Amino acid sequence: MPLPHDLCSHLQNAFRARHAKVLVPHSTQNLGILSILLRAGFLTSLTRGTTVEPSPARFNEVKDSDKRIWAELKYRGDKPVMNSMELVSMPSRRVFMDVGEIRRMCTGRRAAGRVSPLGMGEVAIVQTNHPEYEWVEAREALQLKLGGEVVCRAK
Repeated sequence: MPLPHDLCSHLQNAFRARHAKVLVPHSTQNLGILSILLRAGFLTSLTRGTTVEPSPARFNEVKDSDKRIWAELKYRGDKPVMNSMELVSMPSRRVFMDVGEIRRMCTGRRAAGRVSPLGMGEVAIVQTNHPEYEWVEAREALQLKLGGEVVCRAK
């Protein structure tokens, strides 16, 4: 299973290199994180495909190791929309927050001792234990009254 830091560094490097599209391994974790970034406006589109092309029709025909998610990166003028993407929860120090701590982070106060508050245009991605809402943005987790592991943040 790919780790979230692989996706974070992959996206950040692609934006810095001014790539138009980037392909990442297909997993529910990567799909969940990328769909949140798409809804937040950091990406233009997501397409399932293979290692060769973004083709939803061929997606089910290839073996699992060849399945990829093609993400089209978003730019405003010549500048990337995403400035940085960093991990909050690391393998050595996982950060779990309840609803109260997520509320503090979203309303501009430091949460869980070390997590700085969200700024304007910034999103935090939370992995919950709820089967229907496994991957949500921090503000959605607050509305749904769900806590969980704060995996990463993007601005």
